[in-house]
Amino acid sequence: MNRQELLEAIDKKYKAMGQDPDVHLSGLLHAEPITYWDFIQVDALLGLQIQRTQLPDEMVFIMYHQINELLFKMILWEIDQVSYCEDIEVKKFEMHLMRISRYFDMLSNSFDIMAEGMEVDQYMKFRDTLTPASGFQSAQYRKIEIASTELINLIDYRYRKTIDRSKPYEFAYKNMYWQVAGVDHKTGKKNKLMINFEAKYKKELIQWMKEYNTINLWTKFKQLPKEDQKNKELINAMRHYDHTVNINWVMHHYDAAAKYLDHGKVNAKATGGSDWHKYMHPKYQKRIFFPELWGDEEIDNWGITNLDGYKKK
Repeated sequence: MNRQELLEAIDKKYKAMGQDPDVHLSGLLHAEPITYWDFIQVDALLGLQIQRTQLPDEMVFIMYHQINELLFKMILWEIDQVSYCEDIEVKKFEMHLMRISRYFDMLSNSFDIMAEGMEVDQYMKFRDTLTPASGFQSAQYRKIEIASTELINLIDYRYRKTIDRSKPYEFAYKNMYWQVAGVDHKTGKKNKLMINFEAKYKKELIQWMKEYNTINLWTKFKQLPKEDQKNKELINAMRHYDHTVNINWVMHHYDAAAKYLDHGKVNAKATGGSDWHKYMHPKYQKRIFFPELWGDEEIDNWGITNLDGYKKK
């Protein structure tokens, strides 16, 4: 596009908006050029790390989890490119799934930062200042799960086959698999971890359930033409995403936690008070986003015999 064509395109753009193109060109004349630090908001970003102790490795812990939350935001951004696209084509669907998987691959591979990047003694000291906070309380991760699959696949595995799907969304919320980490099993009451989490996010998450009920990734896949649902590349992208999130990423997290919580302690609790072994390990809850894309044997051995990868269709 040459100079004259650019000016004509600018003129057309702003007139279509009911704006005076000359005013915008005048503004451009007087505006300062953008800088990297302003565009990325570097100063604001680097000012978000606030320690609760003087232990140096706490800073590693804080920044690592902030990076996680940024990647979760990127994942939700990609999911929406599928969820809100009408008549989505197979290639676009597959492209965004593989982008998401790469983000989770990055998350999985980054756990060495946690496992090898903090002194155990330091961690065991500063973690006490975190109670009752927990990574469990990442609302963005809960949103990723809800936006990925039908709610039935996130229900506690013990109740999944018998739960009444006609009940209100709040009923589904109360029976999510992760609720088990928020209950004191001696008293049956919600612990402080869950009380704080629900005060902040319960209404928002129930609204999210309603919003993604018909546009989550699994439902979008099942809305595709039958021929598209047989596309091997798309099926493999779906299976790759499912395995990456619900086995690979979870087990990397599990192994990193084990290094610290099993170090010199028997049955050490997570900061939120949960039995983290049973909460995190995929073999217990069988979190599977796209169950119909897996065989019976694969599901039976979920997180047991297929830790290293999945077979392509």
